[in-house]
Amino acid sequence: MKYVNQESVLKKMNSRLNVNRVFKVIFLFATLFALVALGILFYRIITQGVGYITPEFFQNYGSRFPAKAGIKAALIGSIWLMCVVAPISLILGVGTAIYLEEYAKKNKLNDFIRMNISNLAGVPSVVFGLLGLTIFVRALALGNSVLAAGFTMSLLILPVIIVGSQEAIRAVPQDVREASYGMGATKWQTIVKVVLPSAIPGILTGAILALSRAVGETAPLVVIGVPVIIQFLPENLLSQFTALPMQIYDWAKRPQAEFQYVASAGILVLMAFLLIMNSIAIFIRNKFQKRY
Repeated sequence: MKYVNQESVLKKMNSRLNVNRVFKVIFLFATLFALVALGILFYRIITQGVGYITPEFFQNYGSRFPAKAGIKAALIGSIWLMCVVAPISLILGVGTAIYLEEYAKKNKLNDFIRMNISNLAGVPSVVFGLLGLTIFVRALALGNSVLAAGFTMSLLILPVIIVGSQEAIRAVPQDVREASYGMGATKWQTIVKVVLPSAIPGILTGAILALSRAVGETAPLVVIGVPVIIQFLPENLLSQFTALPMQIYDWAKRPQAEFQYVASAGILVLMAFLLIMNSIAIFIRNKFQKRY
């Protein structure tokens, strides 16, 4: 009887090992497939676009002629846009997360609010574009300005920042808070001096993902009527502007083959802009990880 049991155990172990090997191979092929597809995409974009990245490409405005097309207005417009989106979304997102985790009572109403915030993170971006068109463009009469687009993009990424910040704040051990209270600190002092510094790496991780989404989104900008080609730079927050995704979208849909190469050059600039922005956030995150 004992021998039969051992044999049964061995069979189960071998079966589990075989299943493990099968899934390991499946996951390996999935990873390799993704890497190969990404490599092919990068190779095509670089080979098509690198030749069009010249000083004139950064100095010229949009044009009907590929040789004269530039990205100056779109690049400056994206910088203006992120200068609005980043502070608004971070302040509101982190502030909301602090309230929900540190101050809000544990009841059904607040649980319902938390659930809906999480659900909003999966809403298609075009819905936020329609919301921005209704509230900011028409109701508040901001038009297709930098401010209206910034508010719209902030609404788009707020749920992601809130959820990420909540998880980061929730991960701070309760013992740390109690130790701060034991030293005589108030609740707000504990949040500012203890909880937030410990949670900043996690908060910035969610912020990086959210801001990266905002940089590359096109649908909300299309809905609120942001132009694809302008021949001037924004002077203030109420000025018209265009952004890198809009400019790339316009070039990619044109029938001339040369514009496809110009669009690839625009994608390379957008990726570089994204990497620089993310590198700054990652540097700040790593600095706080070493301190706390």
